[in-house]
Amino acid sequence: MKTSLYEHFHSDERSFVDKVHDWIIRTEERHITKITDFLDPRQAYILETLMNSNIDVQHLLFGGFEEAERKRALIAPDYMEIQENDFPIQVLSIRSDDVKFSKLTHGDFLGAILGLGIKRDKIGDLHILGNECQCIAAGEIIDYLNLNLQQVHRVQVTTDVIPLEQLQPTSVEMYESHLTVSSLRLDNIVSDAAKMSRAKILQPIKTGKCKVNWKIEEDPSTQINAGDVVSLKGFGRFKILSIEGKTKKGNVRLKIGKYI
Repeated sequence: MKTSLYEHFHSDERSFVDKVHDWIIRTEERHITKITDFLDPRQAYILETLMNSNIDVQHLLFGGFEEAERKRALIAPDYMEIQENDFPIQVLSIRSDDVKFSKLTHGDFLGAILGLGIKRDKIGDLHILGNECQCIAAGEIIDYLNLNLQQVHRVQVTTDVIPLEQLQPTSVEMYESHLTVSSLRLDNIVSDAAKMSRAKILQPIKTGKCKVNWKIEEDPSTQINAGDVVSLKGFGRFKILSIEGKTKKGNVRLKIGKYI
């Protein structure tokens, strides 16, 4: 069974496919529930794809609010009633009176949290409100995070665990820019976005360091479309906001948004 499942996913995703398959089998045979760590959209897609082939097991995805990017999954026998309140998800409020606090970025907050030894999959979405950062986190690590997070990028901070109802979701911040590329090939677009030559961009793509919509993409000729999210290890990620037509020379104009 697993061999046939592997055909639908990248080889680097096999270990996660195995995990999901085992979760489903254990729930089906032993009638237990499983709450996963936070999943990225690609992992959530894999889980839902595998879940759809089993009628005896159900699942629910939740990340603290409806539009969350990163979500936990609750897997349970089909006869159980499951709801969002069943998820151990909490919110950490991070604040500071230092004027430098308002200049901190998503990467600064995430870096400080991971620097405490917290795994990325224990952290959901982060929302920066100017004078506060609200971090969605797994309930099982919230006390440790609240006790130990004292500094973010050399800025002293105070923390507090707040009710999920006080979460104030924010839209993702992006730095918008325009590119003119010869074609919509992946290597063309990443090369211009990262300001690297195509020769230098080929190796990281071919060695699995580039993802399109959270899926590893090793083919430099892959065609990119409006709405696609592209990430390159060490550079960050950006979204194709729109394809704005062609120039007189036949090049393609793009509007992209780099995640801040």
